[in-house]
Amino acid sequence: MAIKTVLSILKSNRYEQDLKGAVDLCAAQGAHLTALAVSIGLPPMLGEYDAALSTVWIDQRQRQIEELADTATKIKETLSGSGLSFEVQDLYTEYAWADQDFAERALYADVVLLGPDVVEDTGLKKRIFDGALFQTPTPIVINRGRKASVTLPKNVILAWDSSDEAARAARESLDVLQKAEIVHVTMVDPEARVAVNGEEPGADIAAFLARHGVKVQVDRLSGEGKSPDQIIVRHAVDMGADLIVMGAYNHPRWQQSLFGGVTRRMIEECQLPLFLAH
Repeated sequence: MAIKTVLSILKSNRYEQDLKGAVDLCAAQGAHLTALAVSIGLPPMLGEYDAALSTVWIDQRQRQIEELADTATKIKETLSGSGLSFEVQDLYTEYAWADQDFAERALYADVVLLGPDVVEDTGLKKRIFDGALFQTPTPIVINRGRKASVTLPKNVILAWDSSDEAARAARESLDVLQKAEIVHVTMVDPEARVAVNGEEPGADIAAFLARHGVKVQVDRLSGEGKSPDQIIVRHAVDMGADLIVMGAYNHPRWQQSLFGGVTRRMIEECQLPLFLAH
């Protein structure tokens, strides 16, 4: 899939670094940028002096709304000199329905881009995932590093486990994979069975990608008693990769929450850019 529209979600009170990454990505891909400045309303304050507290709460929310409008204006001013096709939207929402708001906007983008400032906000990040990733077919690109966002990666790791999610990630990132110098189809302790990975694990997806002009190398790795995410990240570092593509949550979310999981740990800990599809 060609990346023609990027939805960049930006915090109202801290957005400069994330916006720069979005501009870099859109410039490299020749994509339209939808910059969405977000502020989530403060919950109501309850206490002994409800009337007074209510007035304070209303004042605080009004300041949030004014700050959001000011941020949108500043973003427009920044992008006006970028040469990009762009639009700027602002969203003042509540925690209760923020996921729906994000899902609605993600439907009209090829990828949702999250920079380091958004990723470090646990509450905001959760609602973006609940909306954009789980309620739409749109993949999410996470760049929690301190460099400019990934633009045209040369060396890519495709984490492969023959799941529907991994296949969707490969298809959704195909335009990026085609432009890479090398794509490592990376498998951790793959089972060589017809019903799982085939008699030669990784061969089928490698052939599929090669027919689309992707330069592929299949890497079958030993887990060494470690979790797959640790092996994948270490391999990515060893190979000098600048992007990891993977399917997200190929087990139920409740199971991931209770027992951890590869996706959850990658989202929380991986410092390399991630391309996630569900």
